[in-house]
Amino acid sequence: MPRLIAHLDMDAFYASVELLRYPELRGLAVVIGGGRDRQPHLLPDGTRKFFALRDYIGRGVVTTSTYEARKFGVFSAMGMMKSAALAPDAILLPVDFEEYRKYSRLFKAAVRSVAPIVEDRGIDEIYIDLSETPGVDHDGGRAAGLRLKAAVREATGLSCSIGITPNKLLSKIASELDKPDGLTLLTEADIPERIWPLAARKVNGIGPKAAAKLAGLGIHTIGDVAAADPAFLVAQFGRSFGAWLHEASHGRDDRPVVTSSEPKSISRETTFDRDLHAVRDRAELGAIFTELCTQLGGDLARKGYAAKTIGIKLRFDDFRIATRDLTLPAHTLDGREIRKVAGLCLKRVDLTRRLRLLGVRASGLEKLSELVAGVPATSRSKAREASQTERASPGLPLFDAAPEQTPR
Repeated sequence: MPRLIAHLDMDAFYASVELLRYPELRGLAVVIGGGRDRQPHLLPDGTRKFFALRDYIGRGVVTTSTYEARKFGVFSAMGMMKSAALAPDAILLPVDFEEYRKYSRLFKAAVRSVAPIVEDRGIDEIYIDLSETPGVDHDGGRAAGLRLKAAVREATGLSCSIGITPNKLLSKIASELDKPDGLTLLTEADIPERIWPLAARKVNGIGPKAAAKLAGLGIHTIGDVAAADPAFLVAQFGRSFGAWLHEASHGRDDRPVVTSSEPKSISRETTFDRDLHAVRDRAELGAIFTELCTQLGGDLARKGYAAKTIGIKLRFDDFRIATRDLTLPAHTLDGREIRKVAGLCLKRVDLTRRLRLLGVRASGLEKLSELVAGVPATSRSKAREASQTERASPGLPLFDAAPEQTPR
């Protein structure tokens, strides 16, 4: 049976949620990012005073921006200071993930009321299998797409863009073609005209490194990839990825919509306002490290998982990234144990350079309901024994040597 898959992507999601709260900012360049200390102030006359992007000082990055800000070249993941140079008059609003998660739940519930076969791909995007939706054989899914858009707007007051094609790969691309508030329907016959002229990076799965290598080979568009000899792609990129490039560039993708999946990992990380040193900023780093581990343990408990592997992620002042992992004999979700095990990972990293970012990750996840009782206690015992051995080793990072103060 031929599939008909929709990819629904909310338009400038975080920024759009903020505009519901601050409608006076509609039509203006607005940037979302930074801490809660930049909350708008309510003035005596009932109006609000907003922070301007030009006044931002720090190391943060843009979470998202309105389409008006994007016209100035301000996009997500861009440094806030660089963004301030491009759009100094833009309004700066802090991130509010609790509010974004609320609207995420609302729009997904609205979609499921229309088409229940949904694959959750993140806070602001989903895939929907429309193959068995009544009427799609006659209009290619247009009426279903319009119903989905109307349901989302009624439930949230927000707009979304939808791509409807025979597969997930094409639908992901199509949902970007007519943003914002777009509805794009494509068939395989549309690939040469609508897909091949696009940059190779538009294919989900071709990242910056692969795109740069393709460009070095004179391959810039999806059509260029499609025209390349498959044997050449395999020779340049390896058997698996090279073959996939050929298939993807021709719009071929047989992945089904997956309605349920288990997370592979859960993590917490933070980027510092200034570079911190393991020795000179020991107390500050130690407190941050402990808090991240405590939060990660809480995340595991709320989501009903325990982890077998604990890891760390560090980004240094030269932007080099280091990661270390340690697999335990049994699963855990205890914040104190996560702190100890992450500390062991930390001791295997040279910390002579200053740090920009610190993160903690839990992987090898299992549902709590599927684990036998008593496993976390065994895991804590093993981690404690390993910790005592490691602390006798030379060259340990000093900010992890402070006594633990992690609350349960």
